[in-house]
Amino acid sequence: MSSTRLEAFSDGVFAIAITLLILEIAVPVGAESDLLGALLRLWPAYLAYFVSFLTVGMVWVEHTAITDYLERADGVLLRLNLLLLLVVAFLPFPTKLMAEYVGESEPERVAVVFYGLTLLAISVAEVLLWRYALEQRHLIRADADEEELAALTVKLAPSLGFYAVAIAISLALPSVGVFLYLAIAIYLVIPARTLHRQVRRFR
Repeated sequence: MSSTRLEAFSDGVFAIAITLLILEIAVPVGAESDLLGALLRLWPAYLAYFVSFLTVGMVWVEHTAITDYLERADGVLLRLNLLLLLVVAFLPFPTKLMAEYVGESEPERVAVVFYGLTLLAISVAEVLLWRYALEQRHLIRADADEEELAALTVKLAPSLGFYAVAIAISLALPSVGVFLYLAIAIYLVIPARTLHRQVRRFR
């Protein structure tokens, strides 16, 4: 079957998920007497929003790259795509938890680790989607460039290890874990082509 509807539905879910993130930032009731202070105290919410926005945005970019190489889709690919969208749509909830409990000792650890597990699940689902597409070669466009396919594979794989390490560190140092998630999100912004050139340079 054509991949057109897969792309259209996925774009809609990504758009809704990334929009819902901002709805979790709200000034407390009664903050009129010290509005500036209230806005400054919301920094954990800004940080959580920024990390999640970058993450969802770059997953969408990578998902766009994946679907651009697709000639068609089968039933398994559609279900793997639904799995990815399931976790992406869930992300606003752990984002809110992390924003609320950063700096609150034990609740912070639970919230930050839970958030990291969600990011790891997104990464796993995306890698599974791409790996399946590569294995079912008839789903990939015949004119797809092999170097570009390899570059996208290189781009997706390392994030699994990065998230696993960040989660492990978050168990002991949750505040550090938050900034590790930020660092991973910034890493995701690096174009796959740039990363592939770096890999080839060290071969």
